[in-house]
Amino acid sequence: MISNVLQEKHSTIIEALATGELLAAYAAGYFPMADSKRGEIGWYSPDPRAVLPLDGFKISRSLRQTLKKNMFQIKLNTAFEDVMRNCAKRKETWISETIIQSYLQLHRLGYAHSVEAWRAEKLAGGLYGVAFGAAFFGESMFSNQRDASKVALVHLVERLKSKNFELLDTQFITPHLARFGAFEISREEYLALLKKAIRKQRSFLD
Repeated sequence: MISNVLQEKHSTIIEALATGELLAAYAAGYFPMADSKRGEIGWYSPDPRAVLPLDGFKISRSLRQTLKKNMFQIKLNTAFEDVMRNCAKRKETWISETIIQSYLQLHRLGYAHSVEAWRAEKLAGGLYGVAFGAAFFGESMFSNQRDASKVALVHLVERLKSKNFELLDTQFITPHLARFGAFEISREEYLALLKKAIRKQRSFLD
């Protein structure tokens, strides 16, 4: 599942990862993922790295039509844990209970956020990630209804642009993200962008 991984370190931590360790890892270009079978935590810094340009974000014609219909109500941080657990609902997942508890700690401290698409008072889709300086690290997204996660992603990009964020990290490239304009850069280039972004102060929330 994971290719071109520059470096990997394993841990058998059962409880939540230390917040300081997580933030230091992000600042150094690493992020954690759990092995889907053993639950061991690996720290990854892929080369190349995928990013989604805020000024080059692409929206398809069909998605624009969906947005015009206002089918979903967008909320922030009202169901962070539910978003994570929905993202983890797949046959193989890197989002273990350790990962969930770790990001809940980040959420309580104001670093991790969810963008949620609601319809008929039900959580239809969403995404979550970590805001640090002028960088946002996208972690995962899910949809229980068509286009729900896409709408959440559009609102994430709009918010990041309005808040003067500079970097949206998507970690790995996928065909889905590529359609929005995501592309790969070298690890060296990514770290240079990251170094500049985390030095700046930005607020994801109002």
